[in-house]
Amino acid sequence: MRALLLPAFFALAACAAPQTVSERRSTLELASLPPMKTFAPAVPHRVHRANADIAQDFLDLTFTLESGRSLPIMTRFESPVSVRVTGQRPASLDGDLDRLLERLRREARIDIARATRGADANITIEVVPRAKLQRAVPDAACFVVPRVSSWGEFVRNRRGGMIDWATLKTRERLAIFIPGDVPPQEVRDCLHEELAQALGPLNDLYRLTDSVFNDDNFHTVLTGFDMLILRATYSDALQSGMTRREVAGILPGLLSHLNPAGNRPPAPARVTTSEAWTDAIENALGPNVRMSQRRESARRAVATARAGGWNDNRLAFSLFALGRLSIGSDPDLALASFLQAAGIYGADPDTAVHGAHIAMQLATFALSAGQPHSALAIVDANTPAVIEAENASLLSTLLLVKSEALRSLGRPGEADRLRDEALGWARYGYGDTIDILRRADEIAAIAPKPETAS
Repeated sequence: MRALLLPAFFALAACAAPQTVSERRSTLELASLPPMKTFAPAVPHRVHRANADIAQDFLDLTFTLESGRSLPIMTRFESPVSVRVTGQRPASLDGDLDRLLERLRREARIDIARATRGADANITIEVVPRAKLQRAVPDAACFVVPRVSSWGEFVRNRRGGMIDWATLKTRERLAIFIPGDVPPQEVRDCLHEELAQALGPLNDLYRLTDSVFNDDNFHTVLTGFDMLILRATYSDALQSGMTRREVAGILPGLLSHLNPAGNRPPAPARVTTSEAWTDAIENALGPNVRMSQRRESARRAVATARAGGWNDNRLAFSLFALGRLSIGSDPDLALASFLQAAGIYGADPDTAVHGAHIAMQLATFALSAGQPHSALAIVDANTPAVIEAENASLLSTLLLVKSEALRSLGRPGEADRLRDEALGWARYGYGDTIDILRRADEIAAIAPKPETAS
């Protein structure tokens, strides 16, 4: 289940002059937007961690549900997997799904393809309105359910044991429910996470730095680690019905064969993520909670991580949440939190995209402080990681910051060209025209005019 958390971008309007934004709005709304931009086919990503660590991750992902409930056996599809789409699909869905299926065949070596027209399928992807989906499962952006093939079948059986993952012996028929009235990037993100869970792991782990199976939502398309986990899941060495102990006995040799670069000593053991920290971070980022309560929960998450000695991505994520929630009420605390988080993320090659989220915040601070050269340097240093992660919404925001920095430096031609590129990415990342223009307005409003920039 892809969690419905607050988006990773704070409201820049908190820094903007409302009257300026309003005055610019009418002009921007009349402007024609450039064509939507999309990413090139993904290049397989290298997995950096030791196989002994990956084996533990595999077991925790495969034999535990997100609720913490243990699963008695491993399950997967034991025959070629067919996929179909039903409902009112958005225009972007088919292309993104075909690219994902091709990656699963090429990188994870899974025999998976579209079902023939009119035929039943092992996996049905049904597109439903976002409001309808969230009335049924309020905390989910999208989710996957076993033993059903339609929304109606899910609704009829949602209270019983039919859709209980723990009762499966093998996987034969599942349904993925995703919203269609959301930006193209959100549709794609749901396809990646939910199809991966339909095929394999059913859990998310906050300790993971290189995976979509982490509720921090920094990675939104399947990574090299995720493809390795899926490839191992569908190896001939494993099969449905195996216990955790049986799989644990096979994994060392299997991973050594699949990932020879991982045959090295494991990293130091990491302390288990506590329920207290998980509750605090989810309260900080969850919907329908007052801002003051969210900030207090973020402070508690930071304190819990520090008390546990977690100088890792979990502490950085806590600081990121605190910084984002403090931007309007305590800018000094926000900046200090972002800088501390950036230091932690910067020490790990697997958290480059995490660091880029922090960099967006820092670039915005630099722009608003009249430091366009610093803003340019921050954006340029982090753009490659964002492109590799295929995050169009983050990329568009960084490029809009860079555009306004160039404008502040008296380079309007370059600024206009870059702004058009940013809006092309924003059409994929944000989808809604007004949302695109609002973000462009907000960033433009915080940038000093050329004569006041340093």
